[in-house]
Amino acid sequence: MTQIKLENVVKIYKFGDHELKVLDNISIIIEKGEFVCIMGPSGSGKSTFMNIVGCLDTPTSGKYFFEGVDVSTFGLDELAEIRNKKIGFVFQQFNLLPKATALENVELPLIYAGISAKERKEKAFETLSWVGLKEKANVYPRQLSGGQQQRVAIARALVNNPAIILADEPTGNLDSKSSMEIMEIFKRLNEEQGLTTIIVTHEPDISSFGRRQIRFLDGKIVSDTKK
Repeated sequence: MTQIKLENVVKIYKFGDHELKVLDNISIIIEKGEFVCIMGPSGSGKSTFMNIVGCLDTPTSGKYFFEGVDVSTFGLDELAEIRNKKIGFVFQQFNLLPKATALENVELPLIYAGISAKERKEKAFETLSWVGLKEKANVYPRQLSGGQQQRVAIARALVNNPAIILADEPTGNLDSKSSMEIMEIFKRLNEEQGLTTIIVTHEPDISSFGRRQIRFLDGKIVSDTKK
C-alpha cells in the first residue's frame, strides 16, 4: 500500500523580494512498512521534506497524498488532526516536559485524544515498557541519560499507534553507544510492528539501518537506493 506520495512538490520561502526554492520538483513514493533514511548536507531540503510529509508545512505547488488523500490543500485544523492521529514525531532535542515524569510525558498525546486517565496510564506504561524503561516511569527527564530521554520521546511518539514515525536527527545529541541502541529500537519497531519509519540523518552509520536511502542536494533528490 502506498502511504506517502509526493508529486512535483516545490517549496519556496519568500523573504521580502527574495525567493528561496528549498524543494525543487520532488516526486517520491513511500510504501507502508518501509524503513527510509533521508540524507543530505545542511540546506539540502531534507528537513523541509520531512515537515511536509509530517503535515507541519504545505507545498508551494505540487501535491502530497497521505494514504491516498490529497492533504496538500488541507487547512491548519485538518493537518493538525492528521498529525495527532497518524504521525509520531521524534526530535533531536527530545522535547520532554521537565516537570513531568517519564510516564506523564508519554501520556500527553492520549490526553489530547480524550482517553480516560486509567487507560492513559496503562497504555503509557505498556509503551514505556516496550522501549525498556518501565522502571523509570516515575523519574523526571533531568534524572535520565540522553539515551533514556530519547526512549521516552519514542514511547510518546508511539503511544497513539501512529501510521508512520518521523525522526529528525534522533541520535544527534547522543554518544555512539546510545545512538546504536536508539536505532535498534527503530529497527525493531519497523520489523516487529511493520511501522513505516522515516529518519533524517547526516550520519552514514545511522543511515545504514534503513533499507532505503534517499539523498537530497540543493532541493533535489540525487539518489534513491534500496538494500
